[in-house]
Amino acid sequence: MSAHPSPLLAALFPAEVCAAEQRQPGDPALLYPEEAAHLRQAIAKRIGEFAAGRLCAREALAQLGIAGFPLLVGSDRRPQWPENVVGSITHTQGFGGAVAAPRERIRAIGVDAEVVGRVKPALWPKICVPQEIDWLGRLPAPEQEQLGALVFSAKEAFYKCQYGLTESWVGFHDVMLDPAACDWRGGRFAVLPLKPLQLEQLLPAPWNGSYRFEDGLVVSGMAFAAA
Repeated sequence: MSAHPSPLLAALFPAEVCAAEQRQPGDPALLYPEEAAHLRQAIAKRIGEFAAGRLCAREALAQLGIAGFPLLVGSDRRPQWPENVVGSITHTQGFGGAVAAPRERIRAIGVDAEVVGRVKPALWPKICVPQEIDWLGRLPAPEQEQLGALVFSAKEAFYKCQYGLTESWVGFHDVMLDPAACDWRGGRFAVLPLKPLQLEQLLPAPWNGSYRFEDGLVVSGMAFAAA
């Protein structure tokens, strides 16, 4: 199955955001030559993931009425979207996705997908702050698998979104998910800073996003509306 509209990802964002997904490696033969040029030294797994992400981005752009736009890689390794568009790409085992929106409506956007169960307790110290480790450690094992993946995915979505405004690096230990502010029934999460961040000069914390669990995946998204 090729890239197609994604109700799963679209549910994370306002209505003006277009979303696409693909649940198999992408066919590099379908890439634009300018896109394929970035894969000369890549291994097969990377090629399939890159192609899936680019084909999903192409579908999301098509939903915005934009066709024939090669999505190049910038000096910071980020996709170079059309000037009037904000977008984000994600890929994990068995899933690729992309979202795009008009810049006049959305200032910045981030999306991420992760396989539930891959974020083992041994990885928690690398992605979690002590408060999150304590919270996860008190949960039953099945919930640890789900919410451990959520912490990783939500922080990745936040990082991508804030970078669109600040172009600044933020580490896993610079922010935390606030369990008290998360809406587990409604699929909402909240991110709090643990050190001064450039984003705070533009938008006050907490920064809110959405997530969904489906088919062994967690997907997370965050978008900042245009002023």
